[in-house]
Amino acid sequence: MQVSGLWPPAATPFDSDLRVDAPALLAHCRALLDAGASGLAPLGTTSEANSLTLSERAGVLDALLEGGIAPGQLMPGTGACALGDAIDLSGRAVAAGCAGVLLLPPFFYKGVPDDGLHDYVSRVIGGVADDRLRVYLYHIPQMAGAGWSLPLIERLLSDFPGTVVGLKDSSGDWDNTRSIIEAFPGFAVFPASEAHLSDAIPLGAAGCISATANVNAAGIAALIETLRNGEDATALQAEATRQRGIVTSGPLIPGIKAVLAERSGAPGWARVRPPLVPMTVTEGRQLASRLTPEMAST
Repeated sequence: MQVSGLWPPAATPFDSDLRVDAPALLAHCRALLDAGASGLAPLGTTSEANSLTLSERAGVLDALLEGGIAPGQLMPGTGACALGDAIDLSGRAVAAGCAGVLLLPPFFYKGVPDDGLHDYVSRVIGGVADDRLRVYLYHIPQMAGAGWSLPLIERLLSDFPGTVVGLKDSSGDWDNTRSIIEAFPGFAVFPASEAHLSDAIPLGAAGCISATANVNAAGIAALIETLRNGEDATALQAEATRQRGIVTSGPLIPGIKAVLAERSGAPGWARVRPPLVPMTVTEGRQLASRLTPEMAST
């Protein structure tokens, strides 16, 4: 089953020793689903996944499943520099029955050719060796230093039909997002910014995987639903875009976590792992105040 709708990349809370706070994470994920999210995309950039060990990433997935989140509502990030790590994480997700995996390209070596990225995906798929695997490519070249070009996507769709089924575009380039949607009808494309949804959904985008959904899930979910129904979404789009602009005006992950700390009354939510630096209480309070009461709390 191809996924669609809003899939927030859930932020990861840490305790005072910077260990994953599983109960707080589970509560946050439940709140996102209650606010209208169709599913969750944990262990991505906003989740600080690449600041977690392999065992910690596996533990996050286990904690969500054991906490009662349906596996069909999970699309965990499983990309890694080490091929074996990507295979292990992807295999764990498939064995659990997750809806799919969000596959970041290996991100240390820069300037690699499409042939190398194709080989990476091929070996992940072969290593998992399970027909249930559904791969959603994660395109964020400004961070990864490598990305999924249109010719490479075309090759992957041809070589792995029914397995490579979608893409999250975090490039920040709307022209790129539009070109992928238009080039591959039926391919599940998720813009990472809700600011373009009024253009993307009518073209055939599957939904949205946006960091700011951590603090505005209800608003973005309502925007997607309104657009799907063919109704006037002008006001919802303007508000979602306004709120995204506020949140992205500073450091994104510390800002999101500072808002969550302020709204929940749990200061620990503001913690981030180095090299990120948390916002101060005052900064977080000021940011949250610019978002309320318009932004629905999760």
